[in-house]
Amino acid sequence: MYDLAPTKLKVVPLNRETLQERVYRQICDLILDGEIVPGQLVTIQAMADAFGVSHMPVREALKRLASANVLTVVSGRSIGIPQLSRDRLMDLYNVRLEVEPLAGAWAAKRISPDELEFLQEECQELKESGASENVKTYLRANRAFHFSIYRAARSESLLAIIENLWLQIGPYLNLLRGTGNLSVSDRHHQRMLECLRARDEAGTRQAVRADIEDAYDVLLKLLT
Repeated sequence: MYDLAPTKLKVVPLNRETLQERVYRQICDLILDGEIVPGQLVTIQAMADAFGVSHMPVREALKRLASANVLTVVSGRSIGIPQLSRDRLMDLYNVRLEVEPLAGAWAAKRISPDELEFLQEECQELKESGASENVKTYLRANRAFHFSIYRAARSESLLAIIENLWLQIGPYLNLLRGTGNLSVSDRHHQRMLECLRARDEAGTRQAVRADIEDAYDVLLKLLT
C-alpha cells in the first residue's frame, strides 16, 4: 500500500540557482575584460538578450554587483560602472596593498609543485601576450596568473575579498594600455614566480606589492 498524500521532498532547486550564478560569472568576466567600460550604459534587456535568458537572472546578478559597489544603477533598467574618484582609487589601492601581498605570502607556504608548474606556463603566456600588445588577452592572462597565486593561499575568505576588489578596479585597468606598464609588470610576475618556488614568503609579498604600486602610479597620473 502507498500513502497517496503528496510528499514534499527537501531538494535544493539547482537549475535556477545555477543559471543565476552562471549569468553572474559572465557579467563579472565582461567587467574584468573591459567589455563594459566606464561611462557606458547597459540595459537589463540588452544583457538578457545577449545571454539568452529572462530578465530575472540578469536582474539578480546586477543587484548583487551593485550591492558590492561594482556597478551602479543609473535608472530602473540600466546599469553602469561607477566613476572612480581619486579617493575611491586610493581606498581600493590601500586595501589591495594589505590583502593581496598577504595572499601571496600564504601561497608561498602552501602552493603545490603542480600549481607551480602551471603558474610557470601562465607566466610564459602572460609574457607572450604582453609582447603582442594585445591588451585584452594580456589582462585575462594577468588575472589568471594572479588568481592562481591567490587560490594557492587556500583561503576562501581572502579570495572573495580580492575578487571583489578586482571587480571594482578592473574596468579601469584597460587605461594601462600603451603606457609601458606591461613590461614592468612582467618583471614583477617573474619575481613572484621565483619567490614562490623558493618558498620565500617575504619576497612574494614584496613582489605582489611592487606590482600593485607600479600599476597605481600610472593610474593616478591618468585619472588625476
